[in-house]
This record gives sequence, C-alpha cells and structure tokens, in this order.
Amino acid sequence: MNYAQATLDGNSGKHKIYLLSIIGEVEGHENLSGNTKTTKYDQILPKLAELEDDDSVEGLLVLLNTSGGDVDAGLAIAEMIASLSMPTVSLVLGGSHSIGVPLAVSTDHSFIVPTGTMMVHPVRMSGTVIGASQTYEYFEMIQDRILTFVSDHAKIAYDQVKKLMLNTEMLTKDLGTVLVGEETVKAGLIDEVGGIREALRYLYQEIEAGK
Repeated sequence: MNYAQATLDGNSGKHKIYLLSIIGEVEGHENLSGNTKTTKYDQILPKLAELEDDDSVEGLLVLLNTSGGDVDAGLAIAEMIASLSMPTVSLVLGGSHSIGVPLAVSTDHSFIVPTGTMMVHPVRMSGTVIGASQTYEYFEMIQDRILTFVSDHAKIAYDQVKKLMLNTEMLTKDLGTVLVGEETVKAGLIDEVGGIREALRYLYQEIEAGK
C-alpha cells in the first residue's frame, strides 16, 4: 500500500473519497536521494487518470505539505487535478511552497490551516546555466506558465502573483513572499482557512449538490 494515497468511505460508505498526499519534494525526471521524501509524478498521473475513469470515486481530497520541486512535474499534476470532473478540494498543512502553489490552487476549492505557509518565489535552476538572453527568456516563459495557472485557478490577478514572486522586501537572501494562513486567503491564493473537518464537509456538500 502507498501510504500517501488512500480511499475514504465517508458517512458509513455513503461517499467514496480518494485521498492524495503531495509531500516532500515533487520529483522530476531524475530520481532524488533515498533520504528525501518525494512525490513521484509518474505514479500520480496514471492514478489520477484511473480515478477519472472510476465511477465509484465521487471526490478527491489533496493534502499538501511540500517544499516544491520540479516545475514540469508539478504543473503536470496540477493540470490533471484541474481537469478532473469530480469535486476536488485541497488542504495545505505545514507548507505548500514554490510549485506547491499551483498544486494548492488546482482544485475546485482550497483550504489552509491557520499555521500553514505558502512561499511564492521566482523559478530557480541548478546546474550549468548559459549566460545568454535566450536563457533569460526561457526563465520568463517558465514563470509565465506558473503565473498564468495560478491566476486562472485562484482569486488573484496575474500581476499580483508576479508582485509576490518578485518581492525584494521580505527574504534577506532571496526574492519572493511567504504568506501564513489567513494571509493566503486575503491575497486571493486560497479560498478558506480550515482543517480536515471543513475540507471534508465542503467536499461532501459538493458531492450531494451534484447528485
């Protein structure tokens, strides 16, 4: 059994909810260290496709506590979640940073616990970087993909997300913005402050409303 995934039979089996945890670092094409907690997109994407084709599953609850990770992998998961036909809800626990931001807003409705955090920052790249204008344009293109997805799926404008991303006043050694709990709601990233009780209640209500 994958302990990051489970099926909840709520209300004495009345509704079947699939639970998906996105934890640690979102892994890209290369395997990360065995000492690193990871979310493997090559396992999650087929599972999400399977859920869409399974009429017995009525909703998806996504639990997030992630430091971020690979942009392409994270956006692939976010796009899959956003395209599901069943009701979907996300709950940020601990933190949902970097590419975790698009993942958190990819569901129909989003929650964050009062102490949960979200960090919005520019795209980073490790390894050899060529000092050419094309490299800068490539970074801009990647950032545009992230900004567009977030602004399309949350109650925040493109320019406002970009302002949070390029903020120079908060982090001493980096660009970006860290938001905690209610601040994420005020900024328009997350819909509500709440925990597992509120997230499940909302999901069950949406399932009932769709019947």
